[in-house]
Amino acid sequence: MPWFWLVGAIAAEVTATTSLKLSEGFSRLIPSVVVVVGYVAAFAMLSQALARGMDLGVAYGVWAAAGIALVAVIGALFLGESLTWVQVGGIALVIGGVMALEMGGAH
Repeated sequence: MPWFWLVGAIAAEVTATTSLKLSEGFSRLIPSVVVVVGYVAAFAMLSQALARGMDLGVAYGVWAAAGIALVAVIGALFLGESLTWVQVGGIALVIGGVMALEMGGAH
């Protein structure tokens, strides 16, 4: 059950971060509201994952790595931002580090 909450937290955080770009410095109302609501929801759901037994290091690591990867891909696909092979490699390293954290915690 904590993974359900973590996935929700990731989705909310990615939505909020993408909306932050679209808010144009909080000058556009709807994206600005989505930013605030999204971040509040992300932290609320992250806290629920932790309350249901997920380790902090794993939860935060997965949340951060997934957020980084998803925001980078969304930026490249929909916002006209660049995504070089070096950046893709860096994202892979971050994800690999989180996987190592998760596997190390299982013992």
